[in-house]
Amino acid sequence: MNEPVVITEPAAPAAVAAAPRPSLVGLDRDGLAAALRTLDIPEKAVRMRVSQLWNWLYVRGVSDFDDMTSISKDLRARLKESFGVARPEIVAEQASVDGTRKWLIRFAAREPGERPAEVETVYIPEEGRGTLCVSSQVGCTLTCSFCHTGTQKLVRNLTAEEIVAQILVARDRLGDWPGATPPEGAFVPTDGGRFVSNIVMMGMGEPLYNFDNVKTALLIASDGDGLGLSKRRITLSTSGVVPMIERAGAEIGVMLAISLHAVRDELRNELVPLNKHYPIAALMNACRNYPGLSNAKRITFEYVMLKGVNDSLDDARQLVRLLRGIPAKINLIPFNPWPGSKYECSDWETIERFAEAVNKAGYASPIRSPRGRDILAACGQLKSESERLRARERLALAAMIGSDG
Repeated sequence: MNEPVVITEPAAPAAVAAAPRPSLVGLDRDGLAAALRTLDIPEKAVRMRVSQLWNWLYVRGVSDFDDMTSISKDLRARLKESFGVARPEIVAEQASVDGTRKWLIRFAAREPGERPAEVETVYIPEEGRGTLCVSSQVGCTLTCSFCHTGTQKLVRNLTAEEIVAQILVARDRLGDWPGATPPEGAFVPTDGGRFVSNIVMMGMGEPLYNFDNVKTALLIASDGDGLGLSKRRITLSTSGVVPMIERAGAEIGVMLAISLHAVRDELRNELVPLNKHYPIAALMNACRNYPGLSNAKRITFEYVMLKGVNDSLDDARQLVRLLRGIPAKINLIPFNPWPGSKYECSDWETIERFAEAVNKAGYASPIRSPRGRDILAACGQLKSESERLRARERLALAAMIGSDG
């Protein structure tokens, strides 16, 4: 494969849509129990029914009540009348030359008159594992100057259902359900094993500004009787919402990544404007107090390499001093260009010198290989099609008005 493949082209969403039935996807066990009680299920049977639904949703990956054959036909009919379990719509699907896959996923409106919401989700295959990059918001509030997602204004938070649904969609498209026949056109890897083995909350949005929904979704993802992903294989990335970092460690317990990118407040204020509220000293203090922090549970610090901006040897030395005493790994990320960006990627020799300086100080500093650049699926490149589609709709409307006149 020599050039990216566009599997489907996105279609414009309807201006308004009727709200769907409430979904059981994204509910924890207590939520499923509450849903069943609305159907007057006898209390003594609720626990068993919750266990059945949990297995069908998160072990078998079923998306239709009719396929839940261990549940009586009568109860299936009642569930189908009141609730949904269907997947969101995949409106665009792309395959990179390096095997990276990107899906533009459209979620139904949550109430009458609301516009459907869209996010991008990315699957990155690597030797021995497959990493799914999941979004937590439609758009973003943080306006980080080097990030394409930051140019799209925040539309809304994603629900727990919509976060979990991204995992389910990826497993559908990878044929990653036990005993299931992959759907037509699925991207099934050929090296065996479990294909979605790692999750990173590094897609669109700031996860800690959507804490409750992210928490519910990640606890479902890490449940050993369901999707079964180890918390050590789930990483939550934040730009530094200091007040929520301790809660994330205590209540979710996954691995933490900090989107750092600068070692001086003046520069970080420009690159990551959130720094004006939570400066580097406060952020480092929160990291040192992260629950469960140890050499076995290190914090990952993400550092995008920007030519002539933050890539000097002095920056490397200051980074080492800044992280002293924190069990840490530094991910050096070659800047991934996007249309309209004012930054350039550091020269490769500069990145290697930076990495060498950090390594000599005793910190692992792998250079992240750019993946999916050709389909704008790499780190910092995600942005849903919502804005482009709205522009398309405006042009179509203008053309209609012009033709009527």
